[in-house]
Amino acid sequence: MTTPIAAILLLLVPVLLLPRGRVDGYRPVIIVHGLFDGPKQFQKMVLFIKKTHPGTEVTVVDMYNHMSSLKPLWKQVQGFHLAIEPIMMKALDGVHMLCFSQGGLICRALLSTMPNHNIHTFIALSSPLAGQYGDTDYLQRVFPSFMKTTVFRVCYNRVGQKVSICQYWNDPHHRSSYLKNNKFLPLLNGDTPHSKLKCKENFLRIKKLVLIGGPDDGVITPWQSSHFGFYDSKEHVVEMRNQEFYRNDTFGLKTLSARGDLSLCLRAGVKHIHWHSNFTVFTDCIENWLT
Repeated sequence: MTTPIAAILLLLVPVLLLPRGRVDGYRPVIIVHGLFDGPKQFQKMVLFIKKTHPGTEVTVVDMYNHMSSLKPLWKQVQGFHLAIEPIMMKALDGVHMLCFSQGGLICRALLSTMPNHNIHTFIALSSPLAGQYGDTDYLQRVFPSFMKTTVFRVCYNRVGQKVSICQYWNDPHHRSSYLKNNKFLPLLNGDTPHSKLKCKENFLRIKKLVLIGGPDDGVITPWQSSHFGFYDSKEHVVEMRNQEFYRNDTFGLKTLSARGDLSLCLRAGVKHIHWHSNFTVFTDCIENWLT
């Protein structure tokens, strides 16, 4: 006959044997902001997540905010790595990563350089994933005396590569200078190999990749860069599946697509600064992936 104490112990044993960390409910969400942003800009997004998925642990990483977001991207990657690693270690079932604008490139670099990450879904929200080439208000804030046709003179040298935007400035008319002097985006895209980076192997640890963007963004140029499309030398947009890095599967994008783990969400009528505060964008493009 089982005593009351023994019965209680029998009930407790399965609980005690459970691994530490969160294994039920919604996975934690890590948010990485964009150029000239900080946590304050994502208050609505946090509310959206908590309203639709109560109990979700949401962290907007509080570093490299505002003007500090202009610091070199590899330096930022190191800092964000240290900030998100403890969150990942506590989440045995993985975490989701929602990254906006320039933050999407930082997250790509994190995914490419962290061999043991447990990012389940990577959501790139209006991010210049294939680069940036356009006259925008953001460009004028950084280089007020230059236009898109002349920015390469600043960006494609040792000094320019200390400014974040220069590390994804992709001038289609100066391809050789871009490949030779840009120390960030060509590495991520596999355009310039790097023996120390196992980008493809690490990147493919994710379960889902969600790309969000639209034609009325006004900042990401071309806007198709948010879906890995970009200009050719005549400034005609070449869509993702015709890009060399996709055809050669240099970092795993083609593999993700073949697996059925690549989702594209296109929404018109959304300006760049409104993506993370637009509830329709959240419900249509983001909510279903944050489980």
